[in-house]
Amino acid sequence: MENNSEKTSLRRLLLEKRDGTSFDLMKIASKSILKKIKKIESFRDAQKIGAYYPTGSEILTQDIMQEALSDGKEVFLPKAVGKEMEFRKIVDFNSLERGSFDIMEPRDECPINNNLDVILVPTVGISPTGVRLGYGHGYYDRFLAKNKIETISLTLEKQIIRNIPRSEHDIIINWIVTEDRVLDTSKIR
Repeated sequence: MENNSEKTSLRRLLLEKRDGTSFDLMKIASKSILKKIKKIESFRDAQKIGAYYPTGSEILTQDIMQEALSDGKEVFLPKAVGKEMEFRKIVDFNSLERGSFDIMEPRDECPINNNLDVILVPTVGISPTGVRLGYGHGYYDRFLAKNKIETISLTLEKQIIRNIPRSEHDIIINWIVTEDRVLDTSKIR
């Protein structure tokens, strides 16, 4: 866990804000995000998509994954292994089991492949320039530092804030998709 009191208090505030979103509103926002993510060429063209199974008040990614699988794309979800993370291929949601942090992860028999075309990154908060605030464990930053993959943050519009303190190890996110818009962070930096 990182030790930065500014990030910790910001994380707490943003999680409270997101947790206050009704499930019905989250379903509507998630459907809108599913439509908008298709505007990103690298996502449309991707054959190997890294995704995540939502927990708590995260954007609902099940429809995105299901549609990708139906389109013949390969879908990979993260599995925590010690302090690192690896992506494993799933064929459907039966490939999952409850794992670290009580998150649904691929079973051990699912094949590993960290060479993905694009990766959907869970986000607590994010700046318009792509500085992401995660849960503070650093799994995605460590993984993305070793694996150069196009990144897409799925988040609610209200989770975008002007300034997030950036640590040296923080990886900049390439795209932000909310219920209202698609942001290419390279055009804002």
